[in-house]
Amino acid sequence: MLLIDKYAYLNKLASVHPLEKMIFSLILLLSTLIMRDERLSLITFFVMSAFIIIGAKIPLTYYVKLLLLPGFFLLTSLISILISITPSTNDLPAHIWSVTFTNWTIFIGRASVLTAQQLFFIVLGSISCLYFLILTTSVQGICYVLRQWRLPSLLVELVELTYRFIFIFLESMQKIHLAQQARLGYHSPMQWLRSVSMLIAALFVEMFQRSRELNNAMQSRGGEVVYWQDVSSYSKKNWLGMAAIFLFLIVYGGYFT
Repeated sequence: MLLIDKYAYLNKLASVHPLEKMIFSLILLLSTLIMRDERLSLITFFVMSAFIIIGAKIPLTYYVKLLLLPGFFLLTSLISILISITPSTNDLPAHIWSVTFTNWTIFIGRASVLTAQQLFFIVLGSISCLYFLILTTSVQGICYVLRQWRLPSLLVELVELTYRFIFIFLESMQKIHLAQQARLGYHSPMQWLRSVSMLIAALFVEMFQRSRELNNAMQSRGGEVVYWQDVSSYSKKNWLGMAAIFLFLIVYGGYFT
């Protein structure tokens, strides 16, 4: 079991109804994306982080590691926004830094800084909303809510099956990798390349066989997968708290826009 999946089942908010957690995270996520306000995004990040660390009792170090995962993609996006290149003969817009090489000028414009700053806070708030949902709600709970929202059953089943194949894939990869290490399959660069290619080929074959076996099992049971979900009860206290937060967002957004 992945650690993130373990926390989804054993956190202190696991007993809260999944519908409440999904609505809470999705509303804050949409508010962050629609309003595109830096202060609102920062408030969303702190609120969600507080619920994750204090409410769900997720370790701070693990939460920080999760925040670092999308950091590389965010960093590359910010760099591409900040840095602009133009011919040296063109007039530069308002900028804070520039350097010229032969016939080209590399500069950082003031508008680019504002755009990158806005993107950083929006992404930070959005990631915290998604991590709140992932760390406090199991996939079974999420799929249960999706069924209640009358989403196509085929889509929900694909989500569940894909999620389960992640664990099968990781388990098979670890076993094959361990067997290759025992045979010194990674002691040289050429051997490493050969072992990795064999690992990928073996995983592809095994995943194909597992999916075919699963399909045969589903067809023998009528082609429909049924998952049992122990549904928690709704809490008026949680709904009132969410309503207060949403009201604050509405008032905040109407005041500053």
